[in-house]
Amino acid sequence: MAKRRKFLKIAGAGSIVGLAGCSGGGGGDGSDGSGSSDGSDGSGSSDGSDGSDGGDSESEPEMTFGGDGTVDFGISPSVPQEDLNVQYSPLEDHIGSYLRENYDVPSDLSVEGTIGSNYSAIIQSLGQGTLDIAETGPFAAALGVKTDNAEIILQRYGYGGWTYKSIIATPNDSDIEELSDLSGKTVAFSDRLSTSGALYPLYSMSSEGDLDVGELPEGNGSQAEFDARFAGGHVGSYTLLEQGQVDAAAMGGFVRDTKTGPAPEEWQEVATTLHEDEGLPRAPIVVSPELSDDVQTAIQEAFLEGPDSIYYGADGEDGTGDDLWFSRVREANQEDYQSVIDVADELGVGTDIFEQ
Repeated sequence: MAKRRKFLKIAGAGSIVGLAGCSGGGGGDGSDGSGSSDGSDGSGSSDGSDGSDGGDSESEPEMTFGGDGTVDFGISPSVPQEDLNVQYSPLEDHIGSYLRENYDVPSDLSVEGTIGSNYSAIIQSLGQGTLDIAETGPFAAALGVKTDNAEIILQRYGYGGWTYKSIIATPNDSDIEELSDLSGKTVAFSDRLSTSGALYPLYSMSSEGDLDVGELPEGNGSQAEFDARFAGGHVGSYTLLEQGQVDAAAMGGFVRDTKTGPAPEEWQEVATTLHEDEGLPRAPIVVSPELSDDVQTAIQEAFLEGPDSIYYGADGEDGTGDDLWFSRVREANQEDYQSVIDVADELGVGTDIFEQ
């Protein structure tokens, strides 16, 4: 397959794709019980200073997020949308209280979650400054960095590791035995900017299955030797397979191995793994490049210094149905996602993907 344009280093962001809002994680007065709810940093200073200059010099200006008193948190459609608010609300509450207690921010600072219609919507909104922080996939984040729309600050740990898997599955009664058999078939993918649900599956179909993927994941797929359908999420891709609407489906391995979608035993009654890629770096947390370095660092610290309970969901209990899929984070940057960038380079993916 002839390579197309190289993965671009710098390019302008396209127009913002519409976002569907969800209720924010305000949580009452936002206090976490540590005694500071007046916008001070908890050090006894109540005059708007950050307590670091001893009060004998002009105070630093208040931190602002996107030019206002709200931290806008973008959430990608990686799991069913009805679950996202209850999962993320404790994390959003913590970020707000941490910033109010440790930095000079507006006293009524709030954190509001917004569910993006797709990965592209999230990345472009970060570039425009309408989102301040977001959780997203590795490929979307890497492309966001390369197009100056996002900065990677953290990597997430989940399901027992810092890496994960990409799979392509077929129905149990399928006669498809290898990737080359997907020629002429209908294949579901989760999202054009999904690492495990599109980028790696397409690369494997091309490099190992010797299939022509055409302009995918860009373009309409008309030049590919199979029919591509984008489901809008990993579980959605599996659902198309379960319903018999496609011959194969690509998705993150967590759909098969965890209860994110079907229970593992339910999966086995429906699907068989045709192909698997391992070692994908787990998804990052990114911030808008419109934020100052100090603000980016403050957000990073809010995550790194957060208690385990911020991952337990709205009920505050570990091991229940509203837990986040990840349980801790570590510092990260673009270099940690170089393997993803290399695969994108091989497929020749550029910024045209934002126009799809």
